[in-house]
Amino acid sequence: MRVLIVKTSSMGDVLHTLPALTDAANSIPNITFDWVVEENFCQIPSWHFAVDDIIPVAIRRWRKNWFAKSIRQERHQFIAHLQRKQYDCIIDAQGLIKSAFLITRKAKGIKHGLDRQSIKEPIASWFYDVKHHVPKQMHAIERVRMLFAKSLNYSQPDSIGDYAIADHFLTSLPPDNQKYLIFLHATTRDEKHWTESAWRNLIELIEPTGLKIKLPWGAPHEQERALRLAQGFEHVEVLPKLSLNEIATVIAGAKAVVSVDTGLSHLTAALDRPNITLFGNTDPKLIGGYGKNQHSIISADKMMQTITADEVYQQLITFI
Repeated sequence: MRVLIVKTSSMGDVLHTLPALTDAANSIPNITFDWVVEENFCQIPSWHFAVDDIIPVAIRRWRKNWFAKSIRQERHQFIAHLQRKQYDCIIDAQGLIKSAFLITRKAKGIKHGLDRQSIKEPIASWFYDVKHHVPKQMHAIERVRMLFAKSLNYSQPDSIGDYAIADHFLTSLPPDNQKYLIFLHATTRDEKHWTESAWRNLIELIEPTGLKIKLPWGAPHEQERALRLAQGFEHVEVLPKLSLNEIATVIAGAKAVVSVDTGLSHLTAALDRPNITLFGNTDPKLIGGYGKNQHSIISADKMMQTITADEVYQQLITFI
């Protein structure tokens, strides 16, 4: 059985889809998946054992210059790749008009998705042949698991979902495996940031433990923040710019992680690493860390700056 998944972005959403693949692969013999995903996240599906073909899409980049000749050529090439195969089932797990209209409707096969009551953008459900009801008040991972179970007609397991990617990195762990912590300090929205003074206070509390701290970054302003956080501390390393596969390898070797609400926090959960995620005005019940050893610290007044370094340290020492 060959299934096409449409789940293009974001990083967290792509990771949230992995346990559903594991459910399906364990329930249906010889099932294989092709996956349409944004070009920046193409590495993630490749880590799962049940994924065969990865079909990159670049809607985020294309929409900046949609009618340029080079972009039109890329879109034609994408559609040609998408339509190479006839699928037994197509699952639009994105649930947006752009995914349904630009991708799902053009693929060959029976199209499954959420119904109008379950989906974020109800118009998107017009493009599905089979529509499924999935309650909204569930964790995002459980919603995708249920959508897959209904689309592929198997019983959803009662056990916690398995991302099934941690083993991919066991053979490539860094030489200082389990001797360092990772602090994921970068996120896209200002209200999700923890203060730099709080990060530095936590770094100082860690120093007597003898553990190193590694600070990843993606954009130049994140690198600048990492350098400020590390200033004056010999046990802190600002990492070079890494690919997604490289940062996953570093996370897989960490003793524990402290993170703000960011895509790399979901990657940490997918890699089964102990993680403490800090939340201000975001509700973690529907999109928080899912899996083994995932813990949340939620600000009582919904303000990130009121979470103290000592509060985080008291939870962190249980892992170190």
